[in-house]
Amino acid sequence: MLIYNRRTVRRHFVLTAIGKDRPGIVADLAEMVFELGCNLETSSMINLGSEFATMVLLSGQGDDLGQRLHMACKHLEYETGMTIFIKPVEAGAAPASSPGARPHRVRTMGEDKAGIVARTARAIADAGGNILELTSHLRPAASSGTPLYEMELRFDLPRSADPEALRRRLQAIEESLHIDITLTPE
Repeated sequence: MLIYNRRTVRRHFVLTAIGKDRPGIVADLAEMVFELGCNLETSSMINLGSEFATMVLLSGQGDDLGQRLHMACKHLEYETGMTIFIKPVEAGAAPASSPGARPHRVRTMGEDKAGIVARTARAIADAGGNILELTSHLRPAASSGTPLYEMELRFDLPRSADPEALRRRLQAIEESLHIDITLTPE
């Protein structure tokens, strides 16, 4: 006879949080997760202006984990002024790459202007690409101080897609926005 212990089933949640940047904000979140007996599996944390934002995939055990996590987050929100959102997700890590897909990377650099992200992301989506990660930042040019926008996208392109067609579309964006765009397979 098979005995099934539900407490051994790992439950997964995505936690997003944002709050005024200050020393200890990461420690507060990590301690809350630890005190619940959970594990931080994957995370991305960054300072955005005067705010600090985090996205975390965490896991733990127990049928009541969602309720305990919700209560702990509400307490932490009250204590710190952070805004926290929790969402249950399916168990298991997402594959690094979609089956049969080819991983690619796009990098952009140029004077900051509206449309860089929107047009680049649309070109990738129209080619059937699935963006896995996007990072960007604004920095002043060394000589002039002009704001320069740098972006990197990591994405999967299906084998049926034509990378040269995507390259041509990105070239058109590059020319119209007067920025540099590079597309490379990984």
